[in-house]
Amino acid sequence: MDRSAILHTRWSDRLAFDLANDILSRHNLAAADLLAFNADPVFLKRVESYREEIISKGMTFRLKARAQAEELLTTSWLLIHDPSVSPAVKADLIKSTVKWGGLEPKGESGETGSGGVRISINLGGQDLPMTIIEHAPTNTPAAKSESGWALDEA
Repeated sequence: MDRSAILHTRWSDRLAFDLANDILSRHNLAAADLLAFNADPVFLKRVESYREEIISKGMTFRLKARAQAEELLTTSWLLIHDPSVSPAVKADLIKSTVKWGGLEPKGESGETGSGGVRISINLGGQDLPMTIIEHAPTNTPAAKSESGWALDEA
């Protein structure tokens, strides 16, 4: 059956309805705003990035959560700077923002993990427990024992 007379465009009435009713009203936009966004290279890059992720991974929970988190940063910013919001709420918002941004210190001791050295020695085929010795450089001179060995006073 030839449907070319029915399908004369690449878009459907449902798409036009969704654009008019949902997207435009949800974001308080006019059709002219969409044309302006279409000329914005940063906006187009963001759309392309989302499109690629949706094609490769589907509409994942993580993608939806990331999009929501991006929008909620504005609300968080406003609450943090609102004098009527309690300091405890502001502190929680700041901690959450730091965590979400991946800006928290790494590791159990709160260190960022930079400046240290880790050496692994594989003795081949032996099933021995692994011992990890971590040492961070210090800027203070070490005291020497009577034998002349440096002592770490930490």
